[in-house]
Amino acid sequence: MRETRYSRVPTSEGLSRSQGGRRNFDDYGPAGEDLRFRYDIPDQVPWKSILLAIALLLCGTIFIVISHLIFTAHIGGETSQAFGFLLLGILVFLPGFYETRIAYYSWRGFKGYSYSRIPAY
Repeated sequence: MRETRYSRVPTSEGLSRSQGGRRNFDDYGPAGEDLRFRYDIPDQVPWKSILLAIALLLCGTIFIVISHLIFTAHIGGETSQAFGFLLLGILVFLPGFYETRIAYYSWRGFKGYSYSRIPAY
């Protein structure tokens, strides 16, 4: 087993200003933001992910409509089938709606939304 020697890292609470108790100005950007938490990704459009989100949205909508038609007896079927379509429709609709909404807001240029928030496949 290797022996690793550790040294104690000074904390800013116990240090005076002369000992480096204040943060270094190189850690901050021009707007006063902490550069350690800056996360830049190229703003490319993930077309495959957007098409998958639209497909999920449409399939979920179709399943929910089928469920509604079974519940209202416009289509023959049992209520257990309607509940199955409803559950499946909700499970498919929600992620499709979420990703499609992010893609739409990114396309329209809303503040806080960018294509980097959509996973690329």
